This record gives sequence, structure tokens and C-alpha cells, in this order.
Amino acid sequence: MDVVVLGEPLVEFSSDRALTDAEVFRLSFSGDALNASVAAAAQGARVALVTRVGDDEFGERLIRFAAGRGVETAWMTKGGGPTGAYAVGADPSGERAFSYMRQGSAATRLAPADVDRSPVAAAGVVLLSGIAAAISESCAQAVRHAAELASGRVVYDPNYRARLTTPERAAENLAAVGPHAALIKISSPGDSTALLGVGDPYETARACLDLGAAAVAVTRGADGVLLAERGAEPVAVPAFAAASVVDQTGAGDNFAGALAAWLARGAGLREAVAAGAAAASISLGGQGGTGRVATPGEIERLLAL
Repeated sequence: MDVVVLGEPLVEFSSDRALTDAEVFRLSFSGDALNASVAAAAQGARVALVTRVGDDEFGERLIRFAAGRGVETAWMTKGGGPTGAYAVGADPSGERAFSYMRQGSAATRLAPADVDRSPVAAAGVVLLSGIAAAISESCAQAVRHAAELASGRVVYDPNYRARLTTPERAAENLAAVGPHAALIKISSPGDSTALLGVGDPYETARACLDLGAAAVAVTRGADGVLLAERGAEPVAVPAFAAASVVDQTGAGDNFAGALAAWLARGAGLREAVAAGAAAASISLGGQGGTGRVATPGEIERLLAL
């Protein structure tokens, strides 16, 4: 596989109104791991999603959804609990409101044995997330094991969620994966303040490099990305203005998935980060985490501007 993603896909109930007022919801499928997998597959990469889903109707539909978008589903194991879900209101302003129904889900049973049965060891790029590491102890062990087992490039997004874990525990997972990471993708000041105690992008980059990562992509919203590689001066990668903003859900996941795919196909780190930024911008035009996924041509046109 070019890219292997580890994590929890979710059933998504999305509305164009705030959750406090919404009455009608659109059924789709999302979750950071699925969003990133679909984004990577859309770039032409051979992508496998390693996870567990419920042995239920939603689990079947989720597998069909992933397969229909080019994701290899052989390692989406059924059973062990229900398929997780969440409801989300529209997010044009970035003020997200999520309501999760994931406690005891099948994906929380993901464990190192699932990693051993997967193509993680031989993948070109392995994409890991702090969300997967936060949903259960066995998932945290699986994430750390995948980072250690990978022979390809490990990309880690801490993706800190205060509802799922503590800053201390999230920082521990970041420190454990850091020495194995070819790239840490981290938001500043969002994730960096909580996990590293710094809000400045340059200090964030230095802190991640000190953990042992080979490179760091510090995402700064409209200010673009600060890319720092070991032994080189940091460089700024500009953001791309969105043609329209419908919903910000999953923009960071689309960034990570496109970036991973471009790395797997041989792009340089700076070009891959720019491709990720372009994918994130394009994704803002759709509802939900997989509502608008960038094509290779769309990204290439933005990069050529």
C-alpha cells in the first residue's frame, strides 16, 4: 500500500443548522481516519484503512462507502461493538458543535494485533492520529506499535480533542510517536499550547524536532504552514483562499490525507505540504468531513497559481 491510515471511522449525521435547532440531518460517513483515507485515495494513492466497525447495518454501509471511494477495506474488521457515530451542526465560522456516540464502539477495541495483521510494516506512508490514540488504551498501544513497526514514513497529527483525553496524556502519545515520525503535523496555537506549552509556531517546530521528528508542519489557519526540517531553516508555505466556506469539518484530515498521498508518490516535503493546504481549502466547500474532496487536477491548478 502507498498509504495506510489507522483510526476510527464514524457515521456522520450533519445538519446545516446548529445542533440546538437542527431537526433534519444528512447521513454520511466521516471521522478523521476515514476523511484522510478518502482524501488520499482521491489523489490516486493505494490506501488501506485499518480499523474496526460494528457488525451492523451502519458498519456494512461504512465499508461500502470507503470502498466506493477507492479505499482498501480488507482491514476494516467487523465486530466487537457497535459502529460509532456523531452529530454535527454546520461550521462556516469554525465554532464546531459535535455530539459523539462512540463509547464502547468497535473501533475502541483496535489493538496492536490488528496492526500486525495489516500492511503497516511495508506501507510507503503510515498516517496516525492523536484521536485514535485517545479513544482507548488499546488504541493508544496500536498507534504506538504502528509507529514502531512502520518501515515507511510516519506522519502524525496530534489532533488534540479535550473531550477525549487530557493534555498530559496527549502529550505522552506525541512524545512516544515523535522519534519515529518523518513529519508531525500540528496546529498552533491550538494543539501546541495544550500539548507543548508554546503558542509560537517557531517554538512549536523546535519542540517537535526536539522530540525526534525529522520534520514538522505547523498549521496556522489563514497564515498558512510553517515547515521545519532538521538541519534547515523553516520555510513558510502559504494558505489557499477557499472559493466557498460551507463547513470546516475535516479540513485538517483532508490536509493530512492529501499530504500523505503526495509523499507516497514521491513529492518533496514542501510540495506535499502545499498540496495538503490546497486540499484543505477545497474541502471547505462541502458539508461534513467527506462532502468535498479535492481531485489531483484541482490541487495541481492551485499549486500552479
